[in-house]
Amino acid sequence: MNILLTTLHSKYIHASLALPYLAAFCGPECGDIRICEYTVHEPKETVLSRIVEQQADVVAFSVYLWNRVATLELVACLKQVAPQLKIVLGGPEVSFEDADFFQYYPVDALVCGEGELPLRHLLRAWETGQVPVPIPGLHLPVEPAPSGRSLLDNLDELPSPFAAGLVDLSRGLVYYESSRGCPYTCSFCMSALDERVRSFSMERILSDLQQLIDAEVKQIKFVDRTFNYDNPRSREIFKFILQRNRCSHFHFEIGAHLLDEKTLRLLETVPPGMFQFEIGVQSSLPETLQQVGRRASLEKLAENVSRLRKADNIHLHLDLIAGLPGESYQQFLSSLEWVAQLHPHHLQVEPVKLLPGTPLRQQAGARGIRFDPNPPYAILGSSEIGYAELEKLRGISRLLDLLVNSHRFDFLLPLLVERLGGQAKVLADIESYWREKGLFQGSQPLREIYLQVYAYLRQRFAETELNLLREALARDYAHHERVVGGSEPEFFTSRITEAESAQVRQRVKQEIARLERTGKIQFFAAAFEHLLEFSGRTILIFLYLTKPGSGQRVREIMLEK
Repeated sequence: MNILLTTLHSKYIHASLALPYLAAFCGPECGDIRICEYTVHEPKETVLSRIVEQQADVVAFSVYLWNRVATLELVACLKQVAPQLKIVLGGPEVSFEDADFFQYYPVDALVCGEGELPLRHLLRAWETGQVPVPIPGLHLPVEPAPSGRSLLDNLDELPSPFAAGLVDLSRGLVYYESSRGCPYTCSFCMSALDERVRSFSMERILSDLQQLIDAEVKQIKFVDRTFNYDNPRSREIFKFILQRNRCSHFHFEIGAHLLDEKTLRLLETVPPGMFQFEIGVQSSLPETLQQVGRRASLEKLAENVSRLRKADNIHLHLDLIAGLPGESYQQFLSSLEWVAQLHPHHLQVEPVKLLPGTPLRQQAGARGIRFDPNPPYAILGSSEIGYAELEKLRGISRLLDLLVNSHRFDFLLPLLVERLGGQAKVLADIESYWREKGLFQGSQPLREIYLQVYAYLRQRFAETELNLLREALARDYAHHERVVGGSEPEFFTSRITEAESAQVRQRVKQEIARLERTGKIQFFAAAFEHLLEFSGRTILIFLYLTKPGSGQRVREIMLEK
C-alpha cells in the first residue's frame, strides 16, 4: 500500500514536523510511506496534479488554520479524479468535527488530537485488508468515535525523524519538539485540553539537537507550549546548546514568570543573537487573566523580562491578545502600555481566536462573544468590546509592526511618547489619522510611510514642537533609506553651506580611508538645528556601506564644529 503524507504550508521555508513523526512511528509495517509538502500559494490544479502523480492508495493531509479551506477543496477534487483513493485528515482543524462532517466531505477517516497511535492503527488495518475498528482519536464514517484521545505516555517510543532522515534540513527553519502538553489551562488555547506535560528523555533531546547543530540549521524553533515548565530541565538544554552550538539561532516559547535565579544567571551568558524568547503576556488585567484561567504572576513576569532586557542579549518577543473576556478597549490600551514599558524588541497584538475545541469557544454564547465561524475564527465583538473597537486594535497592531517593531522610528517615537503620554496613546492617535486618510488600504513604499508620518506631525503639533519632531523623523529616514542629495524628502529643510560641504567631503575621505574597501560607499549630509542631544546647528553625515550578500549598513558621523 502506497501512502502519501502531505500538507499545505503558509510559506515554503516551513518544513513539517508532524508528518515526519507520523512516518517514523508508522514505519514500513503500514506500507510504503512518502512525504510531499506544498504551499497554499501554489495553484490548486498544480498541487492536485502532483498528488495524483504519486499514485498513492492513501493520502493523509495535516490540516491547520491556514490551509483548511484549500485542503478541503483538494479533497473534493481528488475523490473526483480517483474515487478509489482513501483520504485521511488529521490535525487541530479537524480534531473536533462531528459525524455530519462525513456527509459534506468525501473523507474516509479523521485522526483527532495526537495522531501517531490512531494513524498507525488505521493504516495497519488497511494494509492487512481488515476493517479498522474505531479507537480514541480515530473517527470513521460508519461508527461513532470512542471518547478520549490516544496519547503516548513515553515519547521516546517515537523514533527520531531527524535520525531517520525524514526532516528537510535545507530550508533554513526546522521545528523541534522536546515536550508535549502544557501545565496551564488558558481557555483560548488548545493546550488547555492536555494539562499533563510529557517530555522526551534528555538523552533523546540532546542527540537530536546535536544532529541539528552539526547540520548548521539556520533557525531551530522549539514548539513546546511552555519550554521552561521545569527549570533544571530547561537549564540542561540551554547549557548543551551554549557548549555545542556553531551558528544556529534558537527560538523558545517560555513563561517568563517561571524563570528562577539560576536560569536567569545562565541566560545572561548567552551570546547576543543566539536565542529568541516568545513570551505570552496576553493581558495585564488580573480579572481577565483569571477569567481565562491563566495562572501567571504579572509582577514576576515584569521583573524577569526587565532583567532579560537589561542584559540585552536575547531577542524578546512579547504577545498580547485583544478581545479576551473582561477587557474593554481602553483596558486593552492599558495592557499595551504596560507591556510597552517593558521595552520588548517586538510587541505583537492579535485578536483572540475562538479555536475549535477550546473552552473559550464552548463558552462563547454564554459570554456574549461573536466570532467568525470560518478560519481563523477571530473575534468580531463581545459584551466588553465592539467590532469598531476591535478594528481600531487591528489598526494599532499594523502600526506596531510598521512603526515600532520595525525600529525605523527609534528617534521620533520616544519624543512622541513623551508628548502624548505613552506608546499606546501614540499608536491610538496615529491609528485615527491613518484610518481617516484611508492609509490601511494596501501597502506603501517606505518613503511614502515617512511622508505620511510627517503629514500627521504637521496636523497634530504646533510649529514650536514640530521642528524637533521633524528633524528626528529626518534622522530616522536617513538611517533606513539611502538619501540622495537633491531628492531628499521635504522634512529635510536645513541646507548645508558651501564651506560645510567642503568639510563634509574632507571628512568622508578620511572615513573611507579607514574602511575596508570591499563594497560600495555613498554618503549624504544634512544640517540639524533642533536635536536635543546636540547643541545648536549640527552637520550629520550618513555613510551607506553596501557589500555583496550583506545588504546596506549605515554609519552616522557628526562633523566637528
